[in-house]
Amino acid sequence: MALLDWLLQREVVITLAIVGALIATVGSYFVNRASTSDPWLARVILKTGYGITFTSMALFVVAGFRTGW
Repeated sequence: MALLDWLLQREVVITLAIVGALIATVGSYFVNRASTSDPWLARVILKTGYGITFTSMALFVVAGFRTGW
C-alpha cells in the first residue's frame, strides 16, 4: 500500500506524464525519420512513451477516486 501512496503523489504523476511525453516524442521522431536503421526499435520507444503516459493518466484517475471527490 505504501507503493500505491507514493505513486499517487502529484509530483510522481506529473513526472510520469512529462517523461512519457518526451519518450513518445523521441519515438515519433524516429518512426517518421526516413533513415531509421531499426524501425522496430523506434516503434518500441514510441509505444513505451505511450504506455508511461497512459499509466500517468490511470494513476491520475485512481488518485481522484481515492481522495473522495
